[in-house]
Amino acid sequence: MDRVSRVREAFGENFDVPRGYLDTAAIGVPFARAADTLVDAVHMWRAGSMQVGDFDDDIAVARNAWAQLVGACQSDVATGTSVSQLVGLVASSVPDGTKVLTVRNEFTSVTFPFVAQQHRGVTVTESTFPDLIPQVCEHDLVAISAVQSADGTVMDLDELHVAAGEAGALVLVDVSQAAGWLPLQLDWAHFVVGAGYKWLLTPRGAAWMALHPDVLSGVVPQVANWSGAQDMWSSLYGLPLRLSDEARRLDASPVWFAQRGAAVSLSWVAGLDLTAVRKHCVELADATLVGLGRQPQRSAIISLDLPAHTADRLVHAGATVSTRAGRTRLSFHLYNTMDDVDLVLKALR
Repeated sequence: MDRVSRVREAFGENFDVPRGYLDTAAIGVPFARAADTLVDAVHMWRAGSMQVGDFDDDIAVARNAWAQLVGACQSDVATGTSVSQLVGLVASSVPDGTKVLTVRNEFTSVTFPFVAQQHRGVTVTESTFPDLIPQVCEHDLVAISAVQSADGTVMDLDELHVAAGEAGALVLVDVSQAAGWLPLQLDWAHFVVGAGYKWLLTPRGAAWMALHPDVLSGVVPQVANWSGAQDMWSSLYGLPLRLSDEARRLDASPVWFAQRGAAVSLSWVAGLDLTAVRKHCVELADATLVGLGRQPQRSAIISLDLPAHTADRLVHAGATVSTRAGRTRLSFHLYNTMDDVDLVLKALR
């Protein structure tokens, strides 16, 4: 069993990633420079040489980079701590009786916040992928992941854009399993939400949501706090409520270390040629499928239905994978190579 970390160079950065690490869909591995930045921040904290305002630039830089990754304006992006927290802002703000459409077995951070509003008559209907688009016209809001966490299915977002536009339905897209490897241009979507600790290689505790200007005023700032104020440092005490006019009025109080790591990681990822990143990731995933006698899927995430003893062979060979929805999930990012593919094929053959 080979679990020794080996420095790999990918797209100009170094990664201390072990051979067979195929679990980015669960936890991304930071490049050395990003990890070192976080270590330096911990040393500053330990030495008492850190001030609260030191993180303001990090928050702004990360917000701007995330906006670039999804095709939004920085002023339209709110920052939070998790996908469910941000989706919860939307779910608690939709009108009573809102009809929400999603796909079967969608990640629950996307759906649970809406189901939790059922006391207001909010309903959530699950559909199969083939039946989703025809049902859009019967619903008020579609909540879906750009790429499915369980098996890597990629949503046809262009088709959804057209269908939602014709039906007048709102669209919420979770890009947690897409942003970082899949080029995105989602300025048309009403809500675009995503976590950073997977494909964007940030520490856990940072997430973002882009809101179309048409819907911002309708979202209630349920977690209103000083960091969402028009002037943060003059809004620490006392009334009245004085929030920003921009999307950051919805900001949760930031997790500082996560934002510092995000400022480095997101800026780097946003500057990459994501078409090349997508090609790299998909070719590795498809090479694995073809090597196992299966059809290519054109996604960075693949899901294999393996007996338990066969899946165990992957772990014993040194692979890091996940079990999701009863299947073995493998995910390939920019730091993976054909060496990882070979490890999987050798173990499963």
